Amino acid sequence: MSRREEKRAEQADKLAELRAREELGALRAGAGADRPAEPGRGEDGSGRSGGRTGRRKRRASGGSRARELFVPPRGWYGPGGGRVGYLDPPTMWRATTVQACGMWPFAAGSGSPMTGVPLGQHLFTGATVCGDPLNWFTRARYISNPSLFMLGMPGLGKSTLVNRMLIGLSATGVVPLVLGDLKPDYADTVRALGGQVISIGRGRGGINVLDPGAMGAAAARIGGEAGEVLKAETHGRVLNMVAALITIVRGRPMDDHEQSVLSAVLHHLRERTPPGRTVLLPDVLRVLTEGPDRVRAVTLDRGDDARYRDAVDPLHRSLLGILDGPLGDTFASETSTRIDPAAPAVCIDISGIGEADTQLTAAAMLAAWSDGLGTVAASHALADAGLEPRRWFFTVLDELWRPLRAASGIVDRIDALTRLNRSLGLGDAKITHTLKDAEALGTDADRAKARGFVERAGMVVCAGLPKAEMEDLGKVVGLSRREIELVSSWSSPPGWGVSGEHEEPPGRGRFLIKVGGRPGIPIKVAITDAERRLHDTNTRWTPNERTVERAVEQELAHTAAQVARAAREGAYAPPGTPEGPAPGGGTGRWTA
Repeated sequence: MSRREEKRAEQADKLAELRAREELGALRAGAGADRPAEPGRGEDGSGRSGGRTGRRKRRASGGSRARELFVPPRGWYGPGGGRVGYLDPPTMWRATTVQACGMWPFAAGSGSPMTGVPLGQHLFTGATVCGDPLNWFTRARYISNPSLFMLGMPGLGKSTLVNRMLIGLSATGVVPLVLGDLKPDYADTVRALGGQVISIGRGRGGINVLDPGAMGAAAARIGGEAGEVLKAETHGRVLNMVAALITIVRGRPMDDHEQSVLSAVLHHLRERTPPGRTVLLPDVLRVLTEGPDRVRAVTLDRGDDARYRDAVDPLHRSLLGILDGPLGDTFASETSTRIDPAAPAVCIDISGIGEADTQLTAAAMLAAWSDGLGTVAASHALADAGLEPRRWFFTVLDELWRPLRAASGIVDRIDALTRLNRSLGLGDAKITHTLKDAEALGTDADRAKARGFVERAGMVVCAGLPKAEMEDLGKVVGLSRREIELVSSWSSPPGWGVSGEHEEPPGRGRFLIKVGGRPGIPIKVAITDAERRLHDTNTRWTPNERTVERAVEQELAHTAAQVARAAREGAYAPPGTPEGPAPGGGTGRWTA
């Protein structure tokens, strides 16, 4: 209710109160004038006939009949009147014409979108708000790019909202792909959906970057010219992945002639490797040492063995650095678990890699993205050939700041994804804390590419952010002053007087959805118990219930053993029994 409407309501209440008081006074005055000299007695001396006569006289004289006292709907105005300053709005229900056909026409329409995964309620109207990048791109046509970029302070529920989108999209047949779960935040959800969780790290599992994977299997299944095209694409993807690993080890990109040598080595190995056996990185070293004619031809050695060694030795040393360095255990052997193209969801868990191991983190992220996007390309190739049904995919890249700082190759790969995801049949969600994460990158080119992620995003979702950060974001997205103040208020912590055990920050679960120049949609998300169990990002700060239960069981067993031992020794026997001490002797435990 606006301030003007509230003033009008107050004036109406005042007028109603004045009328009610005037009517009450008139009734009291009329009752005093009509009352006879002897109360309760009529003209004939009987109370009954006098009462009837009095009523007839009042009707004949036009006297008003006593009415109930009028009470304004919000109470009397003034001190002691019990006036209510605010009326709770009535409960709002939303339904389609099929669900509530008897109530048509509806009392009011809704301005919040209803296409996509149910996210939460509108913060001001209470209406249900639905949305996700894929449905808003394919069905509603609200956005021109199926991508989402989310920003917000830690602990306000960013990954929880994306986890809800992941669950909802999976129910519609979309395949969620979490290509590099760093915490992990999504592994339990993927398991609950019946999906595949692949662990990568030292002692956990590895990826053979030379394995063609799903693309190689799809090329063999398709055959013909289309199969040859897919084989060539597979070769290029493997070449780029090995080049990325070398870039991580060296700290700089490969030279152009080294990429030519590496390509020739891969072709040589594929031609001479028997079916059913995959190529490994040690095989590349062996071919470089042997120096076959196909490889020597691209080095321009002209039959001089010294010139050949000068051309391939830097590449040879870098490959040895991969195998014998921090990346060897993870990338030198066969792939521990391949991605299942038919899985309903896939999560590649790299949370076992330490925070300080930036090289292995970057390499694992690159390998996961290469393998995952290769699976997407294979699925679309099979669908184009009519061998498999068309499937859509939804990738999640949480904690974006970590892979961005790990290696520049990640920035290029994500930049290409944000430009080509429409043609790939792939929606994506990127989550980070602030726009300043892009400013921490090493080169100006990488910083410019990272800033473009927000500009090209179809949906921008904001959780609680400081006011200065919202001012910078407003220059990119176009936020009003009211929207900036609203989101900034969500970044405040709880008050000092809070005494509850599980009090939450005021901004937890509150988000602002921005699409283009449209006004933002503020929502509040309330998660279910199942979501709370599957997605707890504070597991390290909560006691391990199983460990506590085990400790209690051990303590109970220890106490029971002590009681049994004492009972055998007679210390716990009742007094006066043959096993226990006499009432007057000793100080047994049964003594009060």
